[in-house]
Amino acid sequence: MSSADPDVVIAVARSWLGTPYHDQASLKGVGCDCLGLARGVWREVVGPEPVEVPPYSRDWGETGPRDVLADGARAMMIEVSPADAGPGGLVLFRMKPRAIAKHVGILTSSDSFLHAYERLGVIEEPLTPSWRRRIAFAFLFPPR
Repeated sequence: MSSADPDVVIAVARSWLGTPYHDQASLKGVGCDCLGLARGVWREVVGPEPVEVPPYSRDWGETGPRDVLADGARAMMIEVSPADAGPGGLVLFRMKPRAIAKHVGILTSSDSFLHAYERLGVIEEPLTPSWRRRIAFAFLFPPR
């Protein structure tokens, strides 16, 4: 299965740089959280969102029997192994051991990614070893 052009995904994601952090929002230039960033990129790259996202907790230490965010992405995106995720790939981070994956980023190169972070908004930063080891799942955006 083909995926969306990574250069388009990255350009769209970078157009969100500087958007302030706002929990559960997804409005470029106004406010978004990490999932809201991914949702906004989806709308611009793929089209309308196929499902409504229910309210979710901000607890990065949340545990549970299912990785709900990964299950949702799996239903709409192309899953790849984290090792095979390249620029334009969506990555899900497990922020605490044994917690479910609750943070989302978009790879912009093999060594950097974009994400929305509380107090900082949408930023691009190095994919340091600390971030890299937290990647639990990876996906590609489907074509339009």
